[in-house]
Amino acid sequence: MSDALPRPPHLRPSALFDAATIHEIQRAAREGIYKIRGFGAKRALPHFDDLVFLGASVSRYPLEGYREACGTGVVLGERHAAKPLHLDIPITIAGMSFGSLSANAKEALGRGASAVGTSTTTGDGGMTQEERGHSKLLVYQLLPSRYGMNPRDLRQADAIEVVVGQGAKPGGGGMLLGHKISDRVAEMRTLPHDVDQRSACRHPDWTGPDDLEIKIQELREITGWEKPIYVKVGATRTYYDTMLAVKAGADVVVVDGMQGGTGATQECFIEHVGIPTLPAVRLAAEALRELGLHRGPVKLIVSGGIRSGADVAKAIALGADAVSIGTAALIALGDNRPDLAEEYAKLGTAAGCYDDWHLGNDPAGITTQDPKLEQRLDPVVGGERLANYLRVLTLEAQTIARACGKSHLHNLEPEDLAALTVEAAAMAKVPLAGTDWIPGQGY
Repeated sequence: MSDALPRPPHLRPSALFDAATIHEIQRAAREGIYKIRGFGAKRALPHFDDLVFLGASVSRYPLEGYREACGTGVVLGERHAAKPLHLDIPITIAGMSFGSLSANAKEALGRGASAVGTSTTTGDGGMTQEERGHSKLLVYQLLPSRYGMNPRDLRQADAIEVVVGQGAKPGGGGMLLGHKISDRVAEMRTLPHDVDQRSACRHPDWTGPDDLEIKIQELREITGWEKPIYVKVGATRTYYDTMLAVKAGADVVVVDGMQGGTGATQECFIEHVGIPTLPAVRLAAEALRELGLHRGPVKLIVSGGIRSGADVAKAIALGADAVSIGTAALIALGDNRPDLAEEYAKLGTAAGCYDDWHLGNDPAGITTQDPKLEQRLDPVVGGERLANYLRVLTLEAQTIARACGKSHLHNLEPEDLAALTVEAAAMAKVPLAGTDWIPGQGY
């Protein structure tokens, strides 16, 4: 609760210089440094909420409740990998590093994903024993920093994800403040203790798609052509980035919209760089369709702001083969818990608004390297909570698919959708509800 005096009724606040903007100007003037935070974009952006499904009735026939099957499985890596990943559900856990997250959090993510037959991802900084030991399917991220990267861990992984960019900061690097660089983190990353770290914004050994193709070949040779190779891009020039990732030899393209962002970076990046997930999934799917690969050997994973089974179903209807969650997974583990309201208040924030994941003071023990705070997260309980959440997402998506008459989530298509706003109709290229009009495609 604010202690500020109530505003007299005759005074009008500025839409341009609102209270939050004034506060940020004053903070910048006082501290002389840009603001860093996590949590992804907070301003309202066109999103899956602006789309609705057209359930079956007379013109289309729905499937009956839980008595008629609705498939959810997806295979990743069929294009080139000798050992593709077989997922029971099309929902994966995004890359979040040990360093940004506690070891208990990494273990909990592995436990939860494994319980429902899906994969988790290492993030920057290397592979931990907790994560590998409790992840049935683990994707190893290769980032520009190369922190913790070694051939042994590449071979231990079940797939490799080459990270070109992330949704919260396409074109920029991640940050890990010095007080989160514990002895173990420093050893894994070969970094000095207690010194702020900023990851590079681009890979040191390649500068374009031809070099990326060479790098993918190297990774395949190191791993005996067994592992699927993903390429992850932050959503910007999504159509062309998808095309070039496929040309370079990717088995899977991961597109991360600007609503994604569990890692810390400058707020100006989070709010003003990239494009929303909604148009990004459509653009990536269009590129794959043009190449004749959509719903084929090259798979599309979409991330950035996925929260519900409806979001999952809408992303798949627009062309994704699977989705990936990060922020929602941390919330499922227990981040931003209302029962910790007093502790959040001591940090100058509130449950539901806590975004200082980079500071290492997380009362829930998730985004911290403080041993005392970390013990607050029981990885077994956290894994069970995450597994429950993933099951709910899957059931919700199946319920919607059955209502549209579909026997598999991948049978959902743009024709099953309508848009509630002109912006969403234009971005997703589906008709405005009640019309056959798609903005930009005639009247």
